[in-house]
Amino acid sequence: MTQYFNKPAPLSEKQIPRLPALPPVSDAVLDRLAKCTSGSLTTQLYIKGIKQPVLHGVTQLNKSHKPFAGRAFTMRFIPAREDIDKYGNLTTSPNAENLQWVGVEQIEPGHVLVIDSNQDGRAASMGNMLITRMMMRGARGVVTDGTFRDGIELSNMDFPIWCTGVTNTTRLAYHHVADLQVPIGCAGVAVYPGDVIHGDGENITVIPAAMAEEMADLCEKRDDIEAYLALRVRAGEPLWGLYPPSDKTRDDFRAWCEAGRPAIAPQGPAAT
Repeated sequence: MTQYFNKPAPLSEKQIPRLPALPPVSDAVLDRLAKCTSGSLTTQLYIKGIKQPVLHGVTQLNKSHKPFAGRAFTMRFIPAREDIDKYGNLTTSPNAENLQWVGVEQIEPGHVLVIDSNQDGRAASMGNMLITRMMMRGARGVVTDGTFRDGIELSNMDFPIWCTGVTNTTRLAYHHVADLQVPIGCAGVAVYPGDVIHGDGENITVIPAAMAEEMADLCEKRDDIEAYLALRVRAGEPLWGLYPPSDKTRDDFRAWCEAGRPAIAPQGPAAT
């Protein structure tokens, strides 16, 4: 039988390595990012080495498509178990077996709740009551890679709500809330607490917190020049040398800005 000598003692709770908390992304940077397009964000993140920042398969449930950006507050589900996930555990006081209520009451202004539902939509991640409470606490949105319930009420809320669909099956049937504010996966993308969650009616994009301000700088510039390039395409110019912009095109853009951004009229068969 193999003998093990000098076996180290288990690490204490204080000795277990923890990732250092990053400084929170400021509201000013969030407001700048909210004005950026997901197209520019995904391109600039790709240039910086982030291959897939988009939550694929997640779509907006409600009718309001106002762009937003907020700090991720994460919630992790594991499969429910019958001896734990009972209706009686849904108490209105803090309860270790009902962390979902605890998480909702921890939401602060600027947060976006991101739920790791294991891409399992058989039961709702939450519904109208909890989402309304988060909205009133100052949340900027809620995202799950599962489903929500109360779809009619949610679809009429002026609040960003992203999911894969609607079911009124109670969360307790398939989901147990295991953790709050830990790294999670949502729709196949890693999300760390404090990452920026960006939505613009087309995509949910995850921006690493440490890259948030740099992305705001880069995307503001990219969105500005791309709007100019679109005007020139509508004026009938071919793509060669224009998109992506050549050095000459960038010089033309700077000159156009210095000239006060004069109008560039559409031309061609589709212009009328």
